[in-house]
Amino acid sequence: MKAEYLNPFVHATKNVLETMAQTKLTGKKPHLKEGVSTYGDVTGIIGMASDSVEGSMTISFPSACILTIVSRMLMEEAKTTIDNDIVDAVGEITNMICGGAKAEFGKLGLSFNLATPTMVTGKGVEIHHHSDVPIIVLPFETDCGTFVLEANLASK
Repeated sequence: MKAEYLNPFVHATKNVLETMAQTKLTGKKPHLKEGVSTYGDVTGIIGMASDSVEGSMTISFPSACILTIVSRMLMEEAKTTIDNDIVDAVGEITNMICGGAKAEFGKLGLSFNLATPTMVTGKGVEIHHHSDVPIIVLPFETDCGTFVLEANLASK
C-alpha cells in the first residue's frame, strides 16, 4: 500500500471523532498487521473500489473505548454493554470516516465507490480480506483507550 494512501484515513478519523465525539486522538506508529483477527470488541468493515485501486478499511474498538465515544456522540450517559445502538453507531462512524477519506482521495485523483459497512462483534473474530496486500494498522490513542483503523488498498 502506498504511503500517501494512509493520510486520508488518519485525517478523516481525527476529523470525525474529534468533531462528532469531542474525543482528542493521537496517532501512533503504523505497522503491518499480523494475523487475521479483529483487535477490539466491535469492528466496522467497508469495501472500497476505484477504477485502479481496491481494498477495504476496518475500524475496531474495545468495549470501554466505543461505549465512551458513543456516549459523547449522543450526549448521553455511557452504556455498560455493547448493544444494537452501539453496533449501529460503529457503522455510522465507519461510514463517516470512509466518506471523509474518500473526499481526500478525490484530491489525489482517485474516485472510490464504497460498499455498505458490515459490523462484527467479538474480540478476535477472523476477517479474511480478498487482497494479498499487507494490511496497515493505524493505532489511535484517546483518553478512553486505544482503537485501530486498518487499511489495505492495492492496484487492480
